[in-house]
Amino acid sequence: MENSYRFFQNRSCEYFPCHKVKDDSEFNCLFCYCPLYTLGDRCGGRYTRTEKGIKDCSGCLLPHDPKSYDYIVGKFQQIAELAKANREKSE
Repeated sequence: MENSYRFFQNRSCEYFPCHKVKDDSEFNCLFCYCPLYTLGDRCGGRYTRTEKGIKDCSGCLLPHDPKSYDYIVGKFQQIAELAKANREKSE
């Protein structure tokens, strides 16, 4: 699956891997910046909140799991609906 449309690694990245893992051979960099962050509590990942209420995803490996591609892509409709709602609010 290496470097397919579902999986990509950038081992030359200074942050690779950006999360602590036991085995980085299956660490997926495709969703380097998680597109699910904007969904807040509906992202489905393992996140916590800081004392100030900010979402902390440092313990979440969902976007880096090679098996998560279909799940993440399946959430794009929700992201699009959220973007549309935000756009309509600002108009």
